[in-house]
Amino acid sequence: MLVRIDHASTTPLAEQIAAGVRGSAIRGEIGPGDRLPSARALAESIDVNLHTVLRAYATLRDEGLIDLRRGRGAVIRAEFDSGRTALNESAREFVRQARNLGLDTAHMLDLIKETSTQ
Repeated sequence: MLVRIDHASTTPLAEQIAAGVRGSAIRGEIGPGDRLPSARALAESIDVNLHTVLRAYATLRDEGLIDLRRGRGAVIRAEFDSGRTALNESAREFVRQARNLGLDTAHMLDLIKETSTQ
């Protein structure tokens, strides 16, 4: 699992870390039962404060993505919903609406690219 953060971003570091873990889960890079790096190891590898990583892990725990246990660390839950189902449904709805407006695939991709840079 690779977590990338942008120290210059206005998005808080803990949110960036949590988003990185979520993204890894959605892409299938990590799955149920996989252990995340210890908070200390991750903090050192991405050059952030330990408490920032702990805050990100707490957010992921509250979302139901991970279990946090002493001595066992952070583990991806077996029954987690990565959000991929909801994301797929949103994508289908986007495509449906775009088609109703007469957009072809190239225009949809342009719209996505334009939106993702904002």
